[in-house]
Formats: sequence, C-alpha cells, structure tokens
Amino acid sequence: MVLRTLALTLGVVELLRPKQVVDFWMRLATRGDATPRRWVYAAARVEGLSLVLWALTRRSDGGD
Repeated sequence: MVLRTLALTLGVVELLRPKQVVDFWMRLATRGDATPRRWVYAAARVEGLSLVLWALTRRSDGGD
C-alpha cells in the first residue's frame, strides 16, 4: 500500500511537473554542469504515466 501510494504520488508529480523533477535529480547527480536534453522531460512524463498506471491497476493483495 505504501509503495503504491509513493508510486502514484511521484507519477502524478512527474506528469504535471517533469522539468522540476528532472532538474531536482540532475542537481543531485551532477555538480550543476550538466544540461539534460529536451527529450528527457518527455521521458519523465512517460515514466510518470507508467507509475500512475501501475499504481492504479495493481491488485491489492495485502502484502505491499
């Protein structure tokens, strides 16, 4: 249940604000000298959609 909630939350944020999410992770991964290509933001949206779909379609088996 917790994993599904986290995936849903991150997925929605990635769908609505992909630039902020990617820029946040880029700042953590680099020293600020890297600039992501434009397609990275589209990929973040696809990832967000995948997380949302996974969270919404996953069966509740109680072992989450």
